[in-house]
Amino acid sequence: MRPKREQNQPQRELFQVELEQLIDLHHPLVQLGMRIDWASFELALGATYHPTQGAPGIQTRLMVALHYLKYQHDLSDENVVAHWVENPYWQHFSGQQFFQHRAPIDASSMTRWRGRLGEAGAEQMLRATIETGIAMGVIRPAQLKRINVDTTVQTKAIRFPTDARLYHRCRERLVKVARQKGIKIKQSYRHAGKKLLLDSSRYAHARQMKRARAATRKLRTQLGRVMREIERKATKPSRKLSELLKTAHQIHAQQRNDKNKIYSVHEPEVECIAKGKAGKKYEFGNKVSVAVTSRGGWLVGAQSYTGNPYDGHTLSSQLQQVNNLIGDRVREAYVDMGYRGHDYEGGVTVRVDKRQRGRTPRPLWRWMKRRAAVEPSIGHLKAEHRLERNRLKGVAGDAFNAILSAAAMNFQKLLRAFWCYFLRSLVRIWGWIPALQQQPRLRTQSTAN
Repeated sequence: MRPKREQNQPQRELFQVELEQLIDLHHPLVQLGMRIDWASFELALGATYHPTQGAPGIQTRLMVALHYLKYQHDLSDENVVAHWVENPYWQHFSGQQFFQHRAPIDASSMTRWRGRLGEAGAEQMLRATIETGIAMGVIRPAQLKRINVDTTVQTKAIRFPTDARLYHRCRERLVKVARQKGIKIKQSYRHAGKKLLLDSSRYAHARQMKRARAATRKLRTQLGRVMREIERKATKPSRKLSELLKTAHQIHAQQRNDKNKIYSVHEPEVECIAKGKAGKKYEFGNKVSVAVTSRGGWLVGAQSYTGNPYDGHTLSSQLQQVNNLIGDRVREAYVDMGYRGHDYEGGVTVRVDKRQRGRTPRPLWRWMKRRAAVEPSIGHLKAEHRLERNRLKGVAGDAFNAILSAAAMNFQKLLRAFWCYFLRSLVRIWGWIPALQQQPRLRTQSTAN
């Protein structure tokens, strides 16, 4: 059922304190909360609720505000709810009238709400930051004509994949799920497998590779025995057990140089991506494409991709997402040499970076060199807004995390630019600064007379 709208009570409560009496109404978070179009989120999520059946849902503004603050400050679901109770500015930003002394929701409600929101709802949160910036005058329309597009790796929260760890972890998961379904396992290799995993790591650390490989082979043998026993006893396995058995067969059969390998038992869609970095030769996660304005550094697009596609093949879908978010405003897109041979055939002019200046006109060359400004934006997304280590599950979690990271960065930039917007408003409305500049200076009279 759709959330109920709480009406603002004009009469004061005797035992409750109004937030407006505790906070500074000129605070950037307060002013920004007054300018965001919260009704657009209710329209975007209205179709996901049943009109009459079920309990009333949680307020949409509260959940949207919690996710903005979560990704802005790089917090977990539990921590953002705990900080919400302590911060009156956060409560006012989420639409509360009175100061609350208890958590409004359980942290697990945010996980279920993300499943209801989906990728389209996450794009609405990113679109709201862009529209608010345009309405405030912080984002100028001229800045949206040129964008920089680049890709990065969104690493997944998994352990470094080794064969020994994969064999051991897959066997543990198989035994656990089989026992939940009522299947009795003759031998689970719980203690023997743990000892072999430690032996494999210690032998490899001591450079005794022959002994390490022997321990890894024994772990693989244990996984095969457990797999065959479950398949004999489970005549009609459940969907969860069938998918886990399929993953176990692939882990048991894959070799070093195989393609489409599995690097995590609970996240089988994780890919091994090499980006040519000196510090990190390989990264385990998924590829993410971001679109940033050439001037201002505003995020106007962020899209997650499964597998490891070529960068040039992601350009068409990325520019389509940018068109959905800000309309047909982009005229030029600047990309690096990894996009050579792209498949985009739309109305946006794609400028691929060159190694040498050559005969390129000077104004165009300056914009092409401006393409490198996308790199620090990606760095901020990873260091401050939870793009470095994605903890959300599945392909849907990858897409949601990438878009919300971009929305949080725009949200942070809006807060920092608010005071500049406030001063420009004073100049535009009252014009008091030019008036002060035109006044003649008054000479101080000498006290000697």
